Amino acid sequence: MKMLRIPLLLVGLLLCSQGFAATAQQSKMSTCNADAKAQNLAGDARKSFMSNCLKAAPAAATPAAATPAAPATKPATAAVPAKVLTPQQQKMKDCNANKPQGLKGDAYKAYMSNCLKKK
Repeated sequence: MKMLRIPLLLVGLLLCSQGFAATAQQSKMSTCNADAKAQNLAGDARKSFMSNCLKAAPAAATPAAATPAAPATKPATAAVPAKVLTPQQQKMKDCNANKPQGLKGDAYKAYMSNCLKKK
């Protein structure tokens, strides 16, 4: 029984140490937070900066700290390729783009149902 205590204690310590290690997302969050604080950003500007900083690749997060938020964030979002839509999503997008103005509630549901059935 005493022989079993030491290995269990070691396994417990190893598991606990993994719980305290910072994940990549946590370290990225702290880096972005420090960058936002250094630039004295607040409100919507801070939200926008944090969102773009957290979406950026880990290698791209460090150069963003050296440049102002506006130039660094706009090219990064423009360079992201458009999401490929499934056929159903494309149908919904087309139907929604061509809908008559002022449709709400049941009338909108009926229009979308008929439009999606036609295609």
